[in-house]
Formats: sequence, structure tokens, C-alpha cells
Amino acid sequence: MTIAESSALGPGTSLVAFSLIVAECFGVEVPTFQGEGPSCGHPALFIRLSRCNLTCTRCDTKYTWDWTRFDPRKESTKRTVADLAGWAASSPVELVVITGGEPLLQQERLVPLVRELLAAGKRVEFETNGTIAPAPELLLNGVRFNVSPKLASFGINEAKSIVPAVLEAFAASGRAAFKFVASSVADLERIAELADTHQLAPVWVMPEGTTTEAITETTRLLADAVAARHWHFTTRLHVLAFADTRGR
Repeated sequence: MTIAESSALGPGTSLVAFSLIVAECFGVEVPTFQGEGPSCGHPALFIRLSRCNLTCTRCDTKYTWDWTRFDPRKESTKRTVADLAGWAASSPVELVVITGGEPLLQQERLVPLVRELLAAGKRVEFETNGTIAPAPELLLNGVRFNVSPKLASFGINEAKSIVPAVLEAFAASGRAAFKFVASSVADLERIAELADTHQLAPVWVMPEGTTTEAITETTRLLADAVAARHWHFTTRLHVLAFADTRGR
């Protein structure tokens, strides 16, 4: 199905034939929150898609792409758009977070899903690494993008993870916040350089870490410098609340 075909589908259209590669869905049976960024602390449902176009050393969801360590047959399944939309509609929670992996790898199939979610009264946030420009059909009222460009300190070559034209497209959309994972004050200098060069705003900084101790230590290391730049600061609530338990 092409983007044009997807955009022609209206709410209520039969979507049984269209499927996405999914790693996991959670938040209906066991409630949870959005753990990061502008909606941190909001009740949320999560649709985590499988596959990614980056191979970050510090990635905490390698089960979506690292097939040297994980079996894709066990870690992913195909679910239809109709199934996913029905799953989300079964909950009164308004916010649906579509994450990954890198969800925009499958954005042609996401167009009808997003339309169904909006028709059901949901709002949608994408968690994306900022290397793939969003299709115009996804730039809708009720849809936001948490764009998280990965720095070299995250264990990736920035020649792959920083795509200027895509970052500028997100900035121009008016529907994006830019959320950077940082582990040192030096990272903040790099974030400032990227924000100034590509006019990225608003900027959110999130301390790197998968334990309460690591997040607390990095928060205290970065807090004064983040505040001095008048940026937003976010924690990783799911780590603090649920000890980074998968599916929470």
C-alpha cells in the first residue's frame, strides 16, 4: 500500500489486510505512563514497532533490531491496523505512543492506523530518531513527534544518526519537540550546536541511564547547565517507577 492509497482510506475503512511489524503493545492490561518528554507522566498506551535503521550501542530496545542477540521470530509479530486500532480503542486512555525501533520505517502503514486512532478520540505521539522525514499525511491535528537525534556518545556514527534535512523538516512542521539523551556536559555543547544550526525547538534534555542511580547522578551533573540554557529537562519516569521493566 502506498502513501497515496493510505491517505485515501477514511475512518471506518476495513483495514484487516494491512499490517505492521510489532515488537509489543502495552498499557491496556497493565496501565502505565509516558515516561519521557513533553507528556512525561501522562497515562499512555504504547505500540512499539520492530526494526530500526540505526545500531546504537546504548540502545535499550535492542530486541527490536539486534538479530545477533535476539530472534526476530520471537521478538516480533505482524498485527493488522484494525487489530491495533481496536486494542487502543478498548482503553479510555487518550494518549497513544508509537515507538520502536524506528516507527517511521513503516509509516505508509501508519497513515491508516493514525487516522483510525484520531477518529477514536486518541492523540498520538511518535518517538523517532529523526532520520526519516514524516509523510505529509501524518502531519495532522492530534499528532506530535518526539524527535530524538542520537549523539556520538550514544554509540553511533553521527554521519548516520544526524540528518540535517530531516531535522529541519521536523522543525518546520511545527509538530515536533527535540529530545536529546545526554550523559555529559560536553553533550550539551553538541546539542546547542545542532539546535542553533538547524533551528531546533523546543529542546528537551534527558539524562542517559537505565537505573535510578545512573539517572539521578546524570540529572545532578546536567541540571545547572540545562537550566542556564533555558531548555526543558525530562527524567525517565518508567525507569524510576518500574525499574526499567519491559512492557511498563
